[in-house]
Amino acid sequence: MTLLFSTTIFAQKETGSINGVITTSEGKSAAAVTVKLKGTNKAALTEEDGDFVISNIKAGDYELEISLVGFQTLLYPVKINEGKMTPVKIQLSVTDKQLEAVIISTTHNKFRPANSPTVAKLPLTYLENPQVYTSVNKELIQQQGLFSADEAMKNTSGVVKIWNATNRVNDGGALYTLRGFQTGASLRNGITGNITTTVDAVNLERLEVVKGPSGALYGSTLVSYGGLINRVTKKPYSRVGGEVTLSGGSYDFSRLSADFNTPLDTAKTALLRINTAYNSIGSFQDNGFSKNFAFDPSFSYKVNDKLTLYLDAEINHLNATVPSIFYINTANIGVNSADKLTVDYKKSYQSDDLAGTSDVANFYGLIDYKLSKNWTSQTNFSTGRNQSTGYGPYFDLDAGNASITRHVWILDGHSNSFQFQQNFIGDFTIGKLRNRLVAGVDVLNQKYDMRIVASNHGYNFDQVSTVGAASNYYNFNKFSVDTFFNSGQAVYPYLSNIYMYSAYASDVLNITDNLMAMVSLRVDHLNSKAIPDPSSGTSSEAFTRTNVSPKFGLVYQVIKDKVSLFGNYMNGFKNPTAPQNKYDAASNTLKPHVFNAEQANQWEGGVKADLWDGRLTGTISYYNIAVKDIVRTDVAHSDAASFVTAYMQDGTQYSKGYEVSLTATPVAGLNLIAGYSHNDSKLDKADASVNGRRPETAGPANTANFWASYTVSAGKGKGLGVGFGGNYASKAYVINNANTGEFYAPSYTLLNAGVFYNLPKFRFSVNVNNLTDKKYWTGYGSMIPQMLRQVIASVSYKF
Repeated sequence: MTLLFSTTIFAQKETGSINGVITTSEGKSAAAVTVKLKGTNKAALTEEDGDFVISNIKAGDYELEISLVGFQTLLYPVKINEGKMTPVKIQLSVTDKQLEAVIISTTHNKFRPANSPTVAKLPLTYLENPQVYTSVNKELIQQQGLFSADEAMKNTSGVVKIWNATNRVNDGGALYTLRGFQTGASLRNGITGNITTTVDAVNLERLEVVKGPSGALYGSTLVSYGGLINRVTKKPYSRVGGEVTLSGGSYDFSRLSADFNTPLDTAKTALLRINTAYNSIGSFQDNGFSKNFAFDPSFSYKVNDKLTLYLDAEINHLNATVPSIFYINTANIGVNSADKLTVDYKKSYQSDDLAGTSDVANFYGLIDYKLSKNWTSQTNFSTGRNQSTGYGPYFDLDAGNASITRHVWILDGHSNSFQFQQNFIGDFTIGKLRNRLVAGVDVLNQKYDMRIVASNHGYNFDQVSTVGAASNYYNFNKFSVDTFFNSGQAVYPYLSNIYMYSAYASDVLNITDNLMAMVSLRVDHLNSKAIPDPSSGTSSEAFTRTNVSPKFGLVYQVIKDKVSLFGNYMNGFKNPTAPQNKYDAASNTLKPHVFNAEQANQWEGGVKADLWDGRLTGTISYYNIAVKDIVRTDVAHSDAASFVTAYMQDGTQYSKGYEVSLTATPVAGLNLIAGYSHNDSKLDKADASVNGRRPETAGPANTANFWASYTVSAGKGKGLGVGFGGNYASKAYVINNANTGEFYAPSYTLLNAGVFYNLPKFRFSVNVNNLTDKKYWTGYGSMIPQMLRQVIASVSYKF
């Protein structure tokens, strides 16, 4: 580093940057347009929103070359000032349809990761960011015939679903494993967007998976040590347009969706976009269904050249059964893998009328104000209420592998969330060094009120044979369960009310044109409110905790704007949720104690590439995450006979591995995406029953994903395409415990295929998911059978 600094820092030149947006003749964002700085080797490709950035340009007068295949090159004069960002707006004399034809006929990489302003809360390019992230855009989701965020996640290396959406308040959405740690899709456009069920894809612009502990910028409540999942939504644009899609397929699947956009005034300063869908599907099993309605309006209003307001909402109503969940609570089943169970894969073991409802109502706002040429203010807020009620059936696998015990509870709960976030974003120089800085404050409140209702007889409803005919198989229905509860009920409340107050800053310093350093810091204060208990007349203990979370990163572009080496150190933390018993040596007794936050620290390094005008983009990285201060059982001071458990805070865990992700367009019309991940995760200092073992939430150690599509770009078959790909996951321990034994979900390989025909006004497609009709399971501590082969056909009308 000393040699690098001494040979380059003094050679740095005074530079500036261009930040521009390109639109079509109708005012719609122009994606995949080549922008080159004439007389230099500097160029950029516009993003989905028409934005582009060209950095580190020596001060002076230049011309931008705006080029499209088959159209005359447009020259646009621009002046670059030292240490300044020059904004430009360019409108092409090209229609949206002409632009679409150009994109199809060129080697545009449709799956290329987008430059994201939310990952680092700064407008950094993919190569400038020292953190690893991948994105799944709407084009890929559409090609694969997918309709939910859960399904779209399969396109991200190292991310595997380990728990189906259960439609419960607070934890009802699908759960994934990411770098060996459990995480959910709790962020929407960078702020809280809690959900209770599967997220419909109708309003998704893209999914962003940001990898590694991200406490410095995102705190602890909405992320995990493995990373975070951020849902980026569609935005309004300045013309009338949209799309209506009708789909149908296997298991009584039917769907109607619409995307409608319009300006509300002649000046096109007020814009409205509405995305909505109704989705209905049965089950690959004998019973089960899901009916879902999503309504996601968004509105923007440009008050003047400096001030723009954004409002949008996420409204969802679901009526559905819970997926069949089989828990493994004994070592005496007699088998150690899901494919050896006598459970019938195609039986749900429950009735359709044991269903529930779930509602999401989230509202968002953004005030974007240009303070000056170099500074922007962004004020974000989010408020939401989730609620759910209904039956919660689940099953235990019995000893001997010949029967299951059926259980049921009734859930009634709701949660409320509120977040306010103020960011100031600057791009300026100090001396000769360029700085890109975000500084902000964050206030987050989450209230959780869930009540689980059990019969006085407990949760156990009955036992049903899994071998041969079972005379009581159909007894597990609403009438019988209601009768079961009529004899008396017991209510178990689960309540929480937390406030998070945070301040953070992150600065990216251009030490030279090729060398950048990121330094980030967050101060996070937790205030957990006391929760009253009406049955005892007491309240839980209120407590506070303050944490500091740092982050450092280095990027060196070996080949400017093409290949970069990167490294990072990142911290994450997890606050305690309630007081727990801790042994007090002075009094020789157990006393309630609020433990400190767990801490996770990651070291990571790798290489990123964006070559051949974006036709090949990829990342190779190695990471090592060490978690300390995990709260675990203090066996020496616990009393199992009296059901009294003591705890201590000295547990550790590590998770390390490597990841590869690539997207490519080697020839016109051919688009590829591929990824591979290996993860080694182990509890290093833990309870004796799990010490030295892979955590049950870590999922498979090895995963891979692949998708290839080819679209005819000329001639009579123009717009006709075919896609093929799949996913691999190695075996995953769902039970890995010395006391209850080892039980795993076998490895699996899934194949998917599709054909589509994209015309100016219509789009036709047929997709086949799980082409080989493969039986496979997910879960941790439990087994959940997954969907068999499904065929879906869709037709879209575009206007």
